[in-house]
Amino acid sequence: MTAPSPQDRRPAGTPEAPLLVVRGEAELEVEPELVRIGVTVSARGRDRRSTLDDLTRRNTAALDLIKSYGEAVARLSTGAFSIAPEFTDRGRGERVRNYQGRVQLTAELTDFTVLGELATRLADLELTQVDGPWWSLRPDSPVHGEARRQAVAEAVQRAREYASALGTSLAALVELADTGIDGPQPRRPAFGGAVRRMAAAAEIAEPAEPLDLEPPQLRVAAQVSARFTMAPPEL
Repeated sequence: MTAPSPQDRRPAGTPEAPLLVVRGEAELEVEPELVRIGVTVSARGRDRRSTLDDLTRRNTAALDLIKSYGEAVARLSTGAFSIAPEFTDRGRGERVRNYQGRVQLTAELTDFTVLGELATRLADLELTQVDGPWWSLRPDSPVHGEARRQAVAEAVQRAREYASALGTSLAALVELADTGIDGPQPRRPAFGGAVRRMAAAAEIAEPAEPLDLEPPQLRVAAQVSARFTMAPPEL
């Protein structure tokens, strides 16, 4: 015997208790609470040992710089590390031409006022690449709960309006389903021209101007589905 599906087990309406199904939606625009940047430190050389030493030195310099911003840095983590040989294209056998090393770092900030300065100083470091920024909310941000509350309130209001149009009222809530919360999706405004200007300044040994990075508005949306029974309408 086949078990009933969740759709089959849903409460069904009757003439004595008609069923009303509505959706509720809410969309909020809020300021971000966190910003994340990615930092890639590289080294390249003919000798594996010296390449690793250079990579370690540059990685330490990047870590020390980020840590110098103290409480503005909410989280600092080290990601992928690699050091691999690059082989020549000619000749017999496997000949190592160079060694390429790379370390990836991630820094999460709560103080947006230091973002531009930190990104600029990191980009000034030797063979260091900066990516981002990615803006977001904290995982436990109350914004998510507020979006859900507003979505439920809209569902209830919409149900009451339908019931009123039928000349009746809501009797009971029989099901409430969270059909999804959207966002905030990390937004990634590219450093673009600002990074190119920093690179050009580095080539002529001029100090780069700090980046001016304004936090964007983030969009958070929530959706719910609600089922109510109603008193028999007076048709």
